[in-house]
Amino acid sequence: MTAAVETAHKRDWMWISAVVLAIAGLLDSVYLSYIKLSNQTASCNLIGDCEKVNNSRYAVIGGVPIALLGVAGFLLVLILLYLDRPSAGGPEAVRVALFGVTLAGTLYSIYLTYLELFVLQAICPFCALSAVAMVGLFVLSLVRLRLWA
Repeated sequence: MTAAVETAHKRDWMWISAVVLAIAGLLDSVYLSYIKLSNQTASCNLIGDCEKVNNSRYAVIGGVPIALLGVAGFLLVLILLYLDRPSAGGPEAVRVALFGVTLAGTLYSIYLTYLELFVLQAICPFCALSAVAMVGLFVLSLVRLRLWA
């Protein structure tokens, strides 16, 4: 296998991995948004305290549930990934935008995780899944940036 083919193969798998993570994060955020907007109870009693996290003052910014911001963020990531799919070979600006969006999402996820652990002293596994998906997307976007450089 030539170096060019091997690099293209890596790009394809990283792109597929990023799409899978973004879809997982989107589905998770949609579920959390539904729970918040419909005043339902998240089912995580055995492994966390979703209610304490979801009903805290930190779960909303300016009347907008944080989970809806997650939906918007993961949708934006999916749009950027579509624009930069391997067959299309999107412009570098798209990869830089993807890096920026996932960096912002990762930093915000770190902040929210800090709040869960040290302020609320409660963990929401669904929130943790969202954070893990965003951190994974950030790492993949960084590696993809470097591969195309």
